Amino acid sequence: MKIFLHTCCGPCAAYPVKRLRELGHQPLGYFFNPNIHPYREFRRRLTTLRELSEKIDFSVEYEEEYGLRDYMRQVVFHEDSRCGLCYAMRLEPTVIKAMEAGADAFSTTLLYSRYQRHSLIKEQCEQLSATYDLPFFYQDFREGWQEGIDLSIAMGLYRQPYCGCVYSEQERYDKKLRKRMRAAK
Repeated sequence: MKIFLHTCCGPCAAYPVKRLRELGHQPLGYFFNPNIHPYREFRRRLTTLRELSEKIDFSVEYEEEYGLRDYMRQVVFHEDSRCGLCYAMRLEPTVIKAMEAGADAFSTTLLYSRYQRHSLIKEQCEQLSATYDLPFFYQDFREGWQEGIDLSIAMGLYRQPYCGCVYSEQERYDKKLRKRMRAAK
């Protein structure tokens, strides 16, 4: 199958692309990530995905416009539900592009990360599959978490320290916020 793969970054794509190929599929990447902040981080992730693409002969379509304004318009005042909003704003265009590309199915490298809301991603993809009548290829890529890290390190890829959005950046580096979040749980 030709699987159109929403790709959040190079390191998170290394294992899913390898796994899909092992299963006999042809993954085609799609980089559309208006959530990434700051701009320099966005450019760095774009460059890193290009490096991976060249190293493993992985075809990727890139949306290179920095989309932070659109992302912020959707999530401001909805910070507690931002992940679901962010997934939706990236996955629906993925399905549309997949259909335009004549793909047999779609998936996402978001299913690789241990830090993403896996069940919500799966639920949204299943809903998009039903809406657009395009199969969602589900694979729990988290099984290859360490292998993906090892692959990206071996290739010398930049590995980002946070999800990408301004909120996750704060959660990663603001120790006082992290402490308050742990206490609230």
